[in-house]
Order: sequence, then structure tokens, then C-alpha cells
Amino acid sequence: MGLKLLTSDDYDCAYPAWEKAALTSEQGDPFCCSPVWQLSFHRSFAGDCRVDLRQGENCALAFSERATDSGGRCLVPLEPSWLFGSPLLGEGAADLLAEALEDWRAEYGDYPDLLISGLVKGGKGLDHFLREYRDEFDWYFYGEGRQCSASLAGGVDGFLSRRSANHRRKLKKSARLAAGAGVYFERRCPASQEEARAVYARMLAVEERSWKGIGHCGMTEPASSRFYGILLTALARTGDARVIFARHEDQDIGFIFGGMAGDIYRGQQFSFADEWRSLSIGNLLQMEKIRWLCEEGAQRYDMGPISGPRMAYKEHWTERVVTLEAWLLHCA
Repeated sequence: MGLKLLTSDDYDCAYPAWEKAALTSEQGDPFCCSPVWQLSFHRSFAGDCRVDLRQGENCALAFSERATDSGGRCLVPLEPSWLFGSPLLGEGAADLLAEALEDWRAEYGDYPDLLISGLVKGGKGLDHFLREYRDEFDWYFYGEGRQCSASLAGGVDGFLSRRSANHRRKLKKSARLAAGAGVYFERRCPASQEEARAVYARMLAVEERSWKGIGHCGMTEPASSRFYGILLTALARTGDARVIFARHEDQDIGFIFGGMAGDIYRGQQFSFADEWRSLSIGNLLQMEKIRWLCEEGAQRYDMGPISGPRMAYKEHWTERVVTLEAWLLHCA
């Protein structure tokens, strides 16, 4: 493809080889390696930056061009903020990168710096590239993050069997109290832009009443609002959005939102009105999502990063943790 500005057609394209590579190359966070996540972020925050997208059989490469402080150029993942996904997918990705590097060197006069993220610690995804280019680049550790997930093997009963007895008791008690208070749940899978916008408006209305909205640190903030709105609309095109609302007397009091990548679900956001905190609406939304996913035959529930004090609750819901690394490559 070469470096170019993306068009509307590029954003709307499914990129099947890219999607397939994200699901078949044993990535730590398949959803965030996929085009729907990467392109939604790029469209939200860096649409004026050139991109190089390349696909092969069961492999893909996706980098975005950025200026460095020294006036040079660096190629980074399309989502270079959280660094959940990888810009190199599939066994043939190293060959795609070798091809791209020669094109970039012809344009820049030398190899640009590269930021490569989403590498599973201890994995072997770049062995071929390291052999071919170990003398061309100096490698600098850029950072790492821990991602957690839960198996859905055995359905709801199997999932609950892997949770602690104390956690199961708390869920039962919360469910009983919420049902007694008249709380119920509504599942939504928007399939059009209009439906996605309507569902998103309801989500934002709940968010405004949550601790995140009250503290001005959630999805109602302009940057986050734009990104998640674009992401939900993109997921609606493929039918992969999964949203559940908690409701009371025909009013939304909570929501949980995420998307499918094959048979893997990746959670994105959940929130609930602060006045309903005592009924553990967040936990009930998580459990309702588990039921829906098991009914659909999903195999895994990815919950994203586990680091940080506000992420500790995920330990009760998950049993698998992988460490994802990011490395900066500088021309030697």
C-alpha cells in the first residue's frame, strides 16, 4: 500500500486478512489487534497522519506515521496510546515488514524508528525479523501492561465454578436484592448507524450520572466520547457490538459495552448511576454479560488491563493474565 492518508472507503473496509490474522496469530488481545479497534482509534485521534496497511495470506501490517521531536519520522501502531494491539500479525508479518522497510528507507533516506506493541512476553512473533535485522536496529524497552481474561468453557456453570465461593455468594445476594427492587436487563446489538447512535446516547446519559461522569473522567469527556462513539458505530456494521442496559421503571440505570472478535469478547466500558451503587449493579451487569456470551457460544471474556487500583475488581472475574510488551527500534 505505502504511506497514504486513509479515505472513508478505507475506514469502511473490512480488511478480511487483517481481521483473520488478529484472530489466528495467538495475540494477547485479539480485539485490539483487529481493524475495528485500530482504525477507530486512528480516525478519532490521528486521521491526518499517513498510514501503511499491508496484507498477505493470514498476515497483516498496520503502521501510522508520526513526527519525532528531532524532526524525523517514526512509524507507530494505529493505536499508540494504550498499546493493546500489535501492528504485526501472522507468521508472514516479518516479510511484510521487510518489504515495508525498504519502501520507507527509499522515501526517508534511512530506516525510520519503529514502535512495535502488543508483543506477548516470551513469545516468538519477531524471531524471523530479529534474525534478519538484528544489526540494523537498536532495541529499547518502551513499556508493558498486564491483560486479563476468563475462560467461558462449561458455560455459566463452568465460569462460576472457577470463581471463589465468596464471590458467588455475593453475586447471588446482589441478584436477589436487585430483582426485589425491580431491576431488569435489556440486551442490544445495534446493526445500523442510527441504532448505534441511539444506543450510545443512552450509554452517555447513564455515564453522566456515574462517578466517572460526575468526576469528569469518563466517556462523556470529548476525546473519549468521540472514540467510543466511532467504535460502537464500526461494530454495528459487522453486528459485533454487545450492549446490555440495567433498567428500573423504564429508566436506564447502568450499561456494559464491548465487542466480539470471532468467539472472543472484549469488554470496553461499563457504568451505572451513582445512586444505585449499593445494589452492585456493575457486578450484575458483568454476570448478565457472561450469560449472554455463553448462550452465543463465546469462548473467552477479555477484560483488558489489570494494573492500577481501580482494576483490582477484575481479579475476581478472571484467571488468565498475559503481559504485553512494547519496544522502540532505532536505526543503529
